[in-house]
Amino acid sequence: MTYFTLGEDIGANLASGGTIYEHRRRVLMVNAMTSPLPGWPTGRPLAVSVNVMLEGWAEGSAPGIGPMGNPLKPGVEDLQALSWAEYGPKVGAVRLLDLLDRERVRAVFYISGVVADRYPHLPAAIAARAHPVAAHGWSQGTLPPYLTEEAERADISRCVEVLTRTAGRHPRGWLSPRCTPSQHTSRLLAHAGFTWHADMFDADAPYRLDTPGGALVGMPFTMEVNDMPLYVRYGNEPEVFTRTLARIIEGWPRLGSPRACLDITVHAHVFGRPYGAIALLDSLALVRRSKHCWLTDHAELAALAM
Repeated sequence: MTYFTLGEDIGANLASGGTIYEHRRRVLMVNAMTSPLPGWPTGRPLAVSVNVMLEGWAEGSAPGIGPMGNPLKPGVEDLQALSWAEYGPKVGAVRLLDLLDRERVRAVFYISGVVADRYPHLPAAIAARAHPVAAHGWSQGTLPPYLTEEAERADISRCVEVLTRTAGRHPRGWLSPRCTPSQHTSRLLAHAGFTWHADMFDADAPYRLDTPGGALVGMPFTMEVNDMPLYVRYGNEPEVFTRTLARIIEGWPRLGSPRACLDITVHAHVFGRPYGAIALLDSLALVRRSKHCWLTDHAELAALAM
């Protein structure tokens, strides 16, 4: 994608191979970073969102990364990795749901379509407790950059159908597997009736994203407080999750206290386990004690940004 600076001539941008869509996206992104969203609490620069990833893998595939570390040779089904992943819908999601309700914290649950298909009671229970249900692709192996446009459109439609059927309403948000969209994803999501697209790593605050298929909110997704890289990929103890959050919050005034979004993200099959759930509770308590933070979620931020 080509980025342009404010004040450049759009005709020159088009001549250099850009598009009006890309130019408009750049302008709106800069405006989002310099103009606070209406409804953003005064004196609370950090908007902290809680996300729960409820992920699944298609038949014949398994997580490529897990607690054992060393992958099996190609062609061998990794039953250990599959069993580890199944903890999410079988145990972890319910534990996290109960704890969030006890703490009176709303979280967005990003759910793989295959999980909703296999465990239809889960999206129903999550929605019944007033947590937003969002889409996370059909399965973790279904990566948008590997799909044709038609296949990606079909994947999105399949997710919409199963989540609408099980949760009782059309999902409003989308996060791709691996947080990796294709060049078509935003347009296809807008056309399919989504409100926000969270595969965004280029801003601190939500911004309006106009596409040929309609308008979306580009929702920034931060990785600093996320159990997958911190605990699984890098092998840190669970306490690093909360210590990382504490360092960001306590150091925020040193940056001039700009308005920004910060995500607390847990995976049901990882921090849905006791050690991770304790770290999540510690993190929520830390946010509540901080005078710099307000607890929100992607659905609320998207509503403010639109």
